[in-house]
Amino acid sequence: MATYNRTPVTQFILIGLSDLPEVRYPLFVAFAVIYLVTLVGNGAILLAIGTEKKLHTPMYHFLASLSLLDVSCPSVTVPRMLRSLLTAEHGISFLACALQLYFLVAFTGTEVFLLAAMAYDRYVAICFPLRYSLIMTKGRCAQLASGSWVAGFLNSAIHTVTTFSLSFCKSNLVNQYYCDIPPVVALSCSSTYVAEMLVLVVGGILGIGAFLTTLVSYLYIVSTILRMQSAEGKRKAFSTCASHLLVVGLFYGAAIFTYIRPSSSRHSPARDRLISMLYGVVTPMLNPIIYSLRNWEVKKALGRVLCGRTCSQ
Repeated sequence: MATYNRTPVTQFILIGLSDLPEVRYPLFVAFAVIYLVTLVGNGAILLAIGTEKKLHTPMYHFLASLSLLDVSCPSVTVPRMLRSLLTAEHGISFLACALQLYFLVAFTGTEVFLLAAMAYDRYVAICFPLRYSLIMTKGRCAQLASGSWVAGFLNSAIHTVTTFSLSFCKSNLVNQYYCDIPPVVALSCSSTYVAEMLVLVVGGILGIGAFLTTLVSYLYIVSTILRMQSAEGKRKAFSTCASHLLVVGLFYGAAIFTYIRPSSSRHSPARDRLISMLYGVVTPMLNPIIYSLRNWEVKKALGRVLCGRTCSQ
């Protein structure tokens, strides 16, 4: 029977990038550029939607929420990661680790529900265009958006409390570049059954429910598009759906691989880090391009805002 040091852990060491000292400066530059592009891209979307009255519709309210999430989620992890790469200091306090995990899981969960709400919005718009304004009222849009945020933060509270109620005495070395449920739970010297089952059951039920909502909505959308008479209309609609489904696929694939499995299962830490970077750092940078910057209404709004500010100066 294994014995562990029972001294309470007061600090964790994030070792996710500590094994790459020879490339930490190139990594710093790469992640700093990605983070900057993420802030600028999503900030531009928020600026355009906030200042252009024509974009004050349910679809663009959801896009604004998505852009806010895409700014918030990497902001939880990337600044600390950049500091670690620059200073080679990888420590994080117990409280800071808990807060980082809470907000990361909250923003990730909120995005799951928001993607489902966005899919439902497009389903109503394409399949019931004449009834869209009656179904997707401002009140309904606000309920779906706020409900996504509330559900995401409540779900995170459950997992954070359960995770940090465990006893940590094996080690304080977190095999990731941020605090997340699987690598933190793996350090526990007490039973992790409840924490792992909560991730599988609660996360599975909510995640699968949101995923099925998204999937079924897009199946109906595709079915409706196939019945369209206009070839040009079909091409544009399929192009938009393909872009949306690409982001949904990347997000769900990475999230399911990271969370919907026991932390004790055999896996490659290096592969885990790569996939977590994909949905935690790269996807928020791509979302403005895929969802919004290809939208001519958003680009026109940005052009008017930027032109107006330049001319006023």
